[in-house]
Amino acid sequence: MRNVRKFSCLQLLTFLLFLPSCIDTRKASTVTKTPEPLYYSARDFDSVDKFDTHVHLNTYDTPYIQQAIADNIRLLDIVDDRPFGIPMAEQENIALQQVKAFPGRVVFATTFATNNYNNDNWSEEAIAKIKLAVSNGAIAVKIWKNVGMDLKDRNGNFVMIDNPKLDPVLAYMAKNHIPLIAHLGEPRECWMPLDQMVLHKGYYSQHPEYHMYLHPEYPSYESHVKARDHMLEKHPDLKFINAHLGSLEWSLDELAKRLDKYPNMAVDLARMPELFLHAKNDWEKTRNFFIEYQDRLLYATDVQVAQTSDPLAMKKSVHNSRLRYWTFFTTDEKMNDSNGIGEFKGLKLPREVVDKIYCKNAESWFPGIVKDN
Repeated sequence: MRNVRKFSCLQLLTFLLFLPSCIDTRKASTVTKTPEPLYYSARDFDSVDKFDTHVHLNTYDTPYIQQAIADNIRLLDIVDDRPFGIPMAEQENIALQQVKAFPGRVVFATTFATNNYNNDNWSEEAIAKIKLAVSNGAIAVKIWKNVGMDLKDRNGNFVMIDNPKLDPVLAYMAKNHIPLIAHLGEPRECWMPLDQMVLHKGYYSQHPEYHMYLHPEYPSYESHVKARDHMLEKHPDLKFINAHLGSLEWSLDELAKRLDKYPNMAVDLARMPELFLHAKNDWEKTRNFFIEYQDRLLYATDVQVAQTSDPLAMKKSVHNSRLRYWTFFTTDEKMNDSNGIGEFKGLKLPREVVDKIYCKNAESWFPGIVKDN
């Protein structure tokens, strides 16, 4: 009996010794981690990873890239086959130089020539050019609006994006998981007289060659949309990023129809004034569109970067522009636009949506992207 009583005392002593640790463990298990805020603020701009999926580095100078480093943003430099400005070969030389100087910070998309389109072996030559550029680090291919608006075949017919001669090139890209970026057609205002335009009067007054209201002999707006849709039907495995809101900037409903129908299609947002206008006209609808299609929208600016004699002023301007877009996506502040849109307010999108638009979608749609170390 004495041994039993002694054993019970030992048990009680052991229980009392371990009781505090048990209590502490229970307390620790009830401590919850403070959840992250649902929304970002202006103060978060520097800390959030960002990727601009549409810039044109037309200079070997580096102030623009230096500001990108300060703003925590990576850049996709796009090479175009355009008939004005810096030639395609020089654009690619600049891209290669900047990629080498800023590995991980800058990546580039190549293109191919169309001035030899009517050669019998054009498809093979275009594919060879893509192979070479990819071996040099290109992560995507760009087709510019000269396809559909300039380029003609031997019979004088406009070459649209769904032309069979392009099929081998697009099939090669799909097979090798090379994304296609395309600027096809123009905003719908391009087919309107200048005095009826809201946002694009300045551009088309300077580029009458692309103002289709003056050129009824050119393909219609609808024919560009139809050709793009047909191309996507023929190449469902091609990763396709349609620049400038898919040239459907005037209607979120029409854009939504395409995103629903073509799961291999995303769009870049390099038509911000149109988004400001949508937010003004129907804020809730615009915000809901971004939330519903959050996996298909890529931040982009289409900035043309030229040599500057005032790097500090350029850096300030670029930074302020980026902050303006950040404010639009992350807050519901009242804003104004210089294009005559008037007052509108930001979309105040959830953090997870902002993260996708600014970075995660770029990494998903452009698998060749390498993070900056």
